[in-house]
Amino acid sequence: MITRPELERHLHQLLDLARFKDNAPNGLQVEGREQIETIVTGVTANRALIEAALDLKADAILVHHGFFWKNEDARIVGIKRQRIGLLLANDLNLFGYHLPLDAHPTLGNNAQLAQKLGLMADGNFGEQNLGAVGVLSDTLPLSIFADHIAQQLGRPPLIIGDPTQAVRRVAWCTGGAQSYFNDAIAQGVDAYITGEISEAVVHTAREAGVAFIAAGHHATERYGIEALGRYLAGEFGLTHHFIDIDNPA
Repeated sequence: MITRPELERHLHQLLDLARFKDNAPNGLQVEGREQIETIVTGVTANRALIEAALDLKADAILVHHGFFWKNEDARIVGIKRQRIGLLLANDLNLFGYHLPLDAHPTLGNNAQLAQKLGLMADGNFGEQNLGAVGVLSDTLPLSIFADHIAQQLGRPPLIIGDPTQAVRRVAWCTGGAQSYFNDAIAQGVDAYITGEISEAVVHTAREAGVAFIAAGHHATERYGIEALGRYLAGEFGLTHHFIDIDNPA
C-alpha cells in the first residue's frame, strides 16, 4: 500500500517531471481516495478503461494520454463530463504521464520499444531529446525488419522505402512524432520508426533514401505505461493490472 501523495511524489522524481515542457499536466489529474493498493495502467484515459478499473476495484489509474490537453475545450461537458464523473463518483485517482514517460531511460516508451524490437540505443535527438537513435545487432533488408516489427507489435506497419534496402542504424520516437523525421535523417540513419505518418514525409523518405516506418501510435506506446505499473507493483507491493483497450490508430 502507498498513499496518493507518496505515489505522486515518487513518480514526480522518478520521471523527472520538471525537465519537460508538455501539452498536458503531468502527474495527478483527478484526485481520488488517499490509500492505494490496486492500480490499473493503460495507454489512454477513456470510459472503457475507467469501467475496467472499477470492475477490478482499482484505487488509481495511470495512463500515458490523460486529460486537459492544451487548446482543448476546458468545459467539463459531454464525453469529458462522463469520464471525469465516473472517476469522481467512485473516488478513483487518475495520473497521466506524457513526455516524461516517453523519455524515461528504462521504463519509457522509447526504451521499451527498443527492447521489444532489439534496438540498441546510443544517443538522442530532437526536441527535448525525445528521439532515440541506435543500431540493430544485424543488418536486415527493410522487408525483413518490417516483418519483425509486425510480429513483435501484433500489427503490420506502414512502410515507405525500398523493401530490399539495408537497415542497420535506426532512429525512433513513439507516438505521433512524424515531425522529427528530418532530425532523424540528420543522424545518418537507414530508417525511422514512429507511430503516425503525414502526407509530406512520404516524399521526404523517397528523396532522402531513408525508410519511414509508421507502426501505430497506440501500438508503439503500449509498453511504457505497462512497465511503469510493473515497477510500482514491485517497489510498493501493489496489485497491478494492465488493460489494453484496442486501438487501430
